Amino acid sequence: MSASQDEIPPPPPPPPSSSQTPTQQTPYTISTIKLPILKKGEYDIWVMKMEHYLAYTDYLIWEVIQNENGPVSITTDTQGQIKVLPPRTTEEIVARERERKARTTLLMTLPEDHLAKFHKMTDAKEMWDAIKSRFGGNDESKKIDTKNQR
Repeated sequence: MSASQDEIPPPPPPPPSSSQTPTQQTPYTISTIKLPILKKGEYDIWVMKMEHYLAYTDYLIWEVIQNENGPVSITTDTQGQIKVLPPRTTEEIVARERERKARTTLLMTLPEDHLAKFHKMTDAKEMWDAIKSRFGGNDESKKIDTKNQR
């Protein structure tokens, strides 16, 4: 054996000391839970995963989807067109941000070929109900689908 084969590799560097300042430490933990993607025929499983995902990552977003976000200030212009007024209070700003986050989260879970159908919806609860209607079916249609698969 040569001398170079008998050498022991140097030890790894020591871990950082606990004397780090608060700005050097990570201020929050990032979730590693994957967003569940809706797949054909797996609506019931997707709903369970989404409920758990949203309850764990951002419960307020789940509340927006389940209970709606509250009224949006609207007006009608001179041509009879409905216009949504910009938020005026802090509560309205926060409510709009939650609504936008809820819609975006739901859109991110949909298959790409269905995005255009749901993208135009402005309310997360409306989108959730439409997803259920489109992918969930009802008990009668599920019975028919099971018979057709046999």
